[in-house]
Amino acid sequence: MSDFSFVCNECGARFAEDRTLYVCPSCARLQVPGSFTRGVLRVELEERALPRRWPEAPLASPAGLAPFLPVRCPESFFSFAAGGTPLLPVPRLREELRMPHLFLKDDTRNPSGSTKDRASALVVAKAIEYGYETVAAASTGNAATALAAAGAASGVATVVFVPASAPPAKLVQMSSYGARLVPVAGTYDQAFELSLAACARFGWYNRNTALNPFTVEGKKTAALEIARDLAPEAPDAVVVPTGDGVIVAGIAKGFADLVRCGLLPRVPRLVAVQPERSGAIARALRTGAAEITPEPGAGSVADSLTVAAPRNAVMALSDVRASGGCGVLVSEDAILDAIPRLAAATSVFAEPAAAIALAGLELALAEGKVSREERVVLLVTGTGLKDVPAAARRVLVPEPVEPTMEAVEALFG
Repeated sequence: MSDFSFVCNECGARFAEDRTLYVCPSCARLQVPGSFTRGVLRVELEERALPRRWPEAPLASPAGLAPFLPVRCPESFFSFAAGGTPLLPVPRLREELRMPHLFLKDDTRNPSGSTKDRASALVVAKAIEYGYETVAAASTGNAATALAAAGAASGVATVVFVPASAPPAKLVQMSSYGARLVPVAGTYDQAFELSLAACARFGWYNRNTALNPFTVEGKKTAALEIARDLAPEAPDAVVVPTGDGVIVAGIAKGFADLVRCGLLPRVPRLVAVQPERSGAIARALRTGAAEITPEPGAGSVADSLTVAAPRNAVMALSDVRASGGCGVLVSEDAILDAIPRLAAATSVFAEPAAAIALAGLELALAEGKVSREERVVLLVTGTGLKDVPAAARRVLVPEPVEPTMEAVEALFG
């Protein structure tokens, strides 16, 4: 087992592992309904438990991951192919942007098509260790789908609370995996509060973003893979689509752990990219605010990033600032434009919440936050098949032609 403790991200209090512990009890008393989560706990591996060299086994395997994660043993993992996604050199996009050291981390290839599979794999593994029969979560779509997929692979029952306005493809996907779907006639933030009450009432294990400390820990595996694939070089900056702030905190945690292990010289700068209409974290980074200001009525075509009060805001702000990074705000038009541009230049078809990374990179370049000569990684977090109608807004599907060569010649003549 990798020995670890929980450390409060706000007050620094340290706690031993406890199956019922989600957040710091003291800081949680400061919680305001509908605001960011207080007392978020960070997993800290004991110094003596840290690996000092890369494992011989692939990182995507239980044997490769176990030294870096808070699990009892590799057998805690069930058969679920989360992680191990490729780091692509994207030569055509490099040429277009004049960035010879640009890479793309293609997390669209995860089992349910998003980075959220990484967190769900670890949360469900811990639920099995703890003896829970049901895991529940609130989500804008991808986290719920990832939990449903992990439940299908492990046999653990799953319940997902999702805004009824989530893209139909995501609702169908999570239902197909066998999750108990609870569409909520309201916002993600309302679904989040409802899931908290339901878990308390029925005794379910809660996977909710930021509330469950293993969500950050699971997502850090993407950073471990990026660093190993680039070794002995190191990334200068990583561009991260940002909603609740858990993915960007997970990426930061992965790199920070590698620095502690002596396997990476420094944490790269993190660029947190958010939609203009749902940008509480990026806005706070840009203004220097100590805390985020919730944005009631937040909305975006990038549904996975739409949240009025990012739950992991405190940790995300701290981590991005500590890395020397920044926040970027992207318009709706730029998000939609990035979908076909990214696909045509890299062959990676991304949903709006993932294609935003390309639009965010271009803004960061324009603002001088990233240099064209630096080694930069775009994290693409979800497949475009999750929201085809959004992509369809920027492409033209031709009208049918008659099944004759004459008709084809008329098109190309």
